[in-house]
Amino acid sequence: MVDHCIAIEDRDERTRCAHSIVNCMAKLFPKIREEEDYQHKLWDHLAIMSDFKLDIDYPVEVVKAENFNNRPEKVPYTAEHIRYRHYGKDVELMIDKAVRMEEGPERDELVILIANHMKKLLLAVNSDGVEDAKIFKDLAEYSHGQICLSPETTRLYEFKIVAPPATGKKKKKR
Repeated sequence: MVDHCIAIEDRDERTRCAHSIVNCMAKLFPKIREEEDYQHKLWDHLAIMSDFKLDIDYPVEVVKAENFNNRPEKVPYTAEHIRYRHYGKDVELMIDKAVRMEEGPERDELVILIANHMKKLLLAVNSDGVEDAKIFKDLAEYSHGQICLSPETTRLYEFKIVAPPATGKKKKKR
C-alpha cells in the first residue's frame, strides 16, 4: 500500500491515500489508540515504511531520516576500582563520609546503619548467613582502621530471607 502511495503522481491524491493507510493501521491495531499521541506514532511509522520518500502534507511533525539513524552519545563510565563489588561504590562513599565526620553519636549511628546495610548486601550474595565479624573486618579495611567495631560490643540486625508471595490464584471451595 505504501509503495502504491509513493507511486501516485498527484500530491493531493497521495495525501488522501496516506490518510487512508494511517486509518487502516489504526483499525488493524486498535490497542494503539489507547496511547497518548497515537496519531503521531502512526504517521512516524508511515514515514519510516516509505523510507522517508513519501512527499505529502503530514498533519503532524514526523521523524526525519537523519534523526532516525543517529546513535546516542556513549555514556562515559568511570573505571574506578571497587574493592568488593557486592557492596558497591556507594558503600565506599558512605564509609569515606563517616570517616570524615567528627566523633559523636551521629557518626556512631551512621556507622551502625552502614554496617547493617553492608550485612544486607552481603546476605543477598551469600544466603547461607553472614557473620557480623566479617562485616566489621570489611568495614575496618574500607576505613583503613579508622572505624573499628567488635562483635562483643555491637550486634547487627538479623535479616531474614522472606519467600516472595505466591503469584497463582487459589480457587475457593464452596
